[in-house]
Amino acid sequence: MACHLSELVLECHDPAKLSEFWCAVLGYVELDVDDGAIEIGPASGFGGPAPTIVLSPTTEPRTAKSRLHFDVNATDRDQAEELQRLLSLGARPADVGQDGTEGWHVLQDPEGNEFCLLRTRLDGVG
Repeated sequence: MACHLSELVLECHDPAKLSEFWCAVLGYVELDVDDGAIEIGPASGFGGPAPTIVLSPTTEPRTAKSRLHFDVNATDRDQAEELQRLLSLGARPADVGQDGTEGWHVLQDPEGNEFCLLRTRLDGVG
């Protein structure tokens, strides 16, 4: 038997702001608030096929590039349209050394956490 990836924990300064952003990006909902941490995930809740995200408050500054980042794919529009939607939600372009020929866009969430918008559209997901 193998493990199942059930949660991702993201330390942040403003869990409420990131909850609003990531819920809009992923179509997630707030599932739980506990001691300042906000858990977001699919409406079906914890333990399903998609992991939840726990936005855990911290006062420590980020001192280095994250060693883990999210990759997202559009589910109902093409990449260019999804890029515009993400930018309108508060994402910002990030430069991590791309040369412009990549099939993905590197972005930052409102707290500067990098994530990538991949080219492939995942029809029937979401």
